[in-house]
Amino acid sequence: MNESQVGADFSRYVLDRMRQLEERNLVLREQKDRVEGEKRIIENQKLKFEREARKLRSELERLRAGPLIVGAVHDVLDDNRVVVRSSTGPRFVVNVSQFIKDDLKPGMRVALNQQSFAVMFVLPASRDPAVIGMEIDDVPDVNFDQIGGLDYQISEIRDIVELPLKRPELFKRVGIDPPKGILLYGSPGTGKTLLAKAVAQSTEASFLRVVGSELVQKYIGEGARLVRELFEMAQNKSPAIIFIDELDAIGSRRIDGATSGDREVQRTLMQLLAEMDGFDPRGEVKLVAATNRPDMLDPALLRPGRFDRLIYVPMPDREARLSILKIHTRDMNLHRDANLKQIADIADGASGAELKALATEAGMFAIQDERDVIYQSDFQSAWNKIVQARPQQSDILDMTFGQYA
Repeated sequence: MNESQVGADFSRYVLDRMRQLEERNLVLREQKDRVEGEKRIIENQKLKFEREARKLRSELERLRAGPLIVGAVHDVLDDNRVVVRSSTGPRFVVNVSQFIKDDLKPGMRVALNQQSFAVMFVLPASRDPAVIGMEIDDVPDVNFDQIGGLDYQISEIRDIVELPLKRPELFKRVGIDPPKGILLYGSPGTGKTLLAKAVAQSTEASFLRVVGSELVQKYIGEGARLVRELFEMAQNKSPAIIFIDELDAIGSRRIDGATSGDREVQRTLMQLLAEMDGFDPRGEVKLVAATNRPDMLDPALLRPGRFDRLIYVPMPDREARLSILKIHTRDMNLHRDANLKQIADIADGASGAELKALATEAGMFAIQDERDVIYQSDFQSAWNKIVQARPQQSDILDMTFGQYA
């Protein structure tokens, strides 16, 4: 082998070795990049776990911290100090935490440190869940077109409730204050609650509904507090309509020699009277109440300035019964022999609720016979069924309400 061939072999060996080294270097670089990527992932996970650990330690310390005391600001002093009244009763002059950004005012609810009684943070205003539940979020789906035979009552309630909320400038030009509230009274089933629902739907105002019995509480002062918070929430959500159904539950006539339970009801009534008078103007808050027993109400409720208008909702006459029947049967499949005028004559003395039940029962008779059409005889059978189930005191109630018509 000559020198030239040895040199060529050596050159090839060197080139092959260099190529192997370059491939090895490329593999090592890829491994290095992969390890560095895994390192970055592990470092990010480490930071994430450290943040999670700090968060858990902070939460653990917060849970281990002693409870705070609920108090109220009595007076605001200089030098970042206030006079607070704790839930236990005594008053203290305490410091205020530097992290509180709100301007403290007398009457605000605050959280106090258990040891130093320092003000830690401001608490939101308390609201009883029972009061919050009185607000109806969904607008009632009842409108005035679904109420028959009460044209005069509809006109009255729209003038008193709807007009001041929709066109308050009319009252400013005339120079009078709009009426504050109305009382609907009449026999059961005549449409008092329907009127309140319809006016709430037409005004698109916040609608707060409460039954009078819900304001009767066991402990002293609880009923009065509910009434006060009810009117406060209505004012905050104005324009608003407060509808008190069965007002006689808390508005009954005050008598001497009452029991402790009667006295608590009377305290609730006096709070209601105070809210209706309103030392501060109520603004766009209207009060609508309904009762079946106006003879039981306290005279203080009925004077002008509290209930400015008393609206009697009577039992429907023949024309009103016909109008109500047309409303309740307009979606029903009636046979051509069904005469609503004759049905209105048959249902003499029926209330609006009974007329609705009459239409429903007639439809039930058709369903029982597997028919798609409702006959005149179905209405006759339905009326006989309703009369048999009617209470025997209806005549007495009619005599009671006749004197208020």
